Amino acid sequence: MKEQLYNELICEIKSLIKNVNQSISNYANVAAAIFNKLPDISWAGFYFLHEDKLILGPFQGKPACVEIQLGKGVCGTSISLSKTLIVADVHAFPGHIACDSASRSEIVIPMIKDGIKLGVLDIDSPTIDRFDEIDKNSLESIVSILMTDL
Repeated sequence: MKEQLYNELICEIKSLIKNVNQSISNYANVAAAIFNKLPDISWAGFYFLHEDKLILGPFQGKPACVEIQLGKGVCGTSISLSKTLIVADVHAFPGHIACDSASRSEIVIPMIKDGIKLGVLDIDSPTIDRFDEIDKNSLESIVSILMTDL
């Protein structure tokens, strides 16, 4: 069932960004598609790497932190390690940055193209242990699609 949901989401995203050469518009539509399609999500969006920090990009959800230092919080750690992070309970993550106190779990996928770190896709949930390997693999596929179309 979850795989089917992601297959539909990936098809929707491909359709939304096909022949659209406006990256900000594409990121905005992808954030909206994720936020509206996936159940039990409280925030979905992008942070872009600028010098030594991540800067808030298009998102859906409550207002968020504008800047995140590299190596700080889940997003800053993910981009620093160039690795997807699944955090079952954000309150147990050392240095977690609480933009929304209702957030309980998080997944962050780094966006890397041709070895260059560009930013992250960040998704929060109000439920502990919301994300799994299916989410990881599917969201990494979505990021890959975005990186191909840049």
